[in-house]
Amino acid sequence: MYECFRIYLKHSMQIIYYSMNDTSELISGIDLYKYTLPYKVPSKIALGTSYEANNVLVRIYTKSGLYGLGECSSSYKITGDTQSSNFEVGKYLAKLIKGQNFLAIDHLREEIENAIVGQTQIKSAFDLALYDLLGKYYKIPLYSLLGGKKRTIYTDCTLFIHDDLEDSIKDARLIANNGFPAIKVKVGLTEKQDIQLIKSIREEIKKDLKIRIDANQGWNLPQAIRMLKELEKYDLQFAEQPLKRWDYQNLVRLKEVTSVPICLDESLFNEHDAFHLASIGACDIFNIKLGKSGGLYNALKINEVAKSAGMNCMLGCMSESRLGLSAAAHFASARPNVKFLDLDSALFFKEDPILGGIQYDDKINGKIILPDTPGHGADVKEEFLKGKEKEII
Repeated sequence: MYECFRIYLKHSMQIIYYSMNDTSELISGIDLYKYTLPYKVPSKIALGTSYEANNVLVRIYTKSGLYGLGECSSSYKITGDTQSSNFEVGKYLAKLIKGQNFLAIDHLREEIENAIVGQTQIKSAFDLALYDLLGKYYKIPLYSLLGGKKRTIYTDCTLFIHDDLEDSIKDARLIANNGFPAIKVKVGLTEKQDIQLIKSIREEIKKDLKIRIDANQGWNLPQAIRMLKELEKYDLQFAEQPLKRWDYQNLVRLKEVTSVPICLDESLFNEHDAFHLASIGACDIFNIKLGKSGGLYNALKINEVAKSAGMNCMLGCMSESRLGLSAAAHFASARPNVKFLDLDSALFFKEDPILGGIQYDDKINGKIILPDTPGHGADVKEEFLKGKEKEII
């Protein structure tokens, strides 16, 4: 605790008193890269089917030679962006912060927030790069920079929608046999098929497997009430985003009539959403995603609202590689009320272009091993970036 306070005090004093003659802490350049990561198999949810992740890498340099890395994916149906829009907005944000002192991270993050409405994905990439840079500057891992400690953490594994029920059951069995402690089932088949799938997982595959379901806004209120009433008997850990993101009144009604805990994802972008949802009693759990909230800066605010309301959080992902997931895992480790993790996107890619960063334990599937290297600990293979579209600011 003393060490964290010492670092915080040192950081605060340096922001205020750093020498105007010392330019080593100034941002000297920013590189942007576009890259695509194909999935092993198509990823189908209620909102549609994805075949690849279209991501943007942000690399921020200082005059001292340090650099920080951040990454974002794109999700036009959730965050309203594309890879191209993220890349273009990234050019604008890079010009905005170039030449500024990276130690003044709160100031920089406020500038980024106020520069353009929305665009949370690319904002998160800049955010992660700045926090990575700060960790490297102080030579401490990100979980320490955030004031936390290294915890043992486990992720679930997602079961995407299959057109055939038997294929879903087969993949659910594979996830259970691989030792994951929890399965996140994307529902979106017929009601009868979804119920049969959950029944099979609970009764035939693994009775002690934690089951989470995610409707991705796919139900209306009568359907949600009907489905959760049928599924209560299978001991669901929680149901994620059962209704449309804007359907606040019906979310409150649903929570009042079901014993299944409600987790909200698409309804939650920032601390203002968190305050509203907690105030009206719309859910039991917040699903924080760095790409959805705009990075660690805002995720920390959401988490504080959750703590104040006596709520727990899940740390989820979009379609990031192990680079983005490494930052998310550090955040989860640093915040004890993050009780649930859904950081499995990197498991579904055909290629892993990341060096360092988090590792998935081969002996205990679902266990995430955090690096102790400064920052989030992840980097990108230079050979992977060769030939990729880039912009140097």
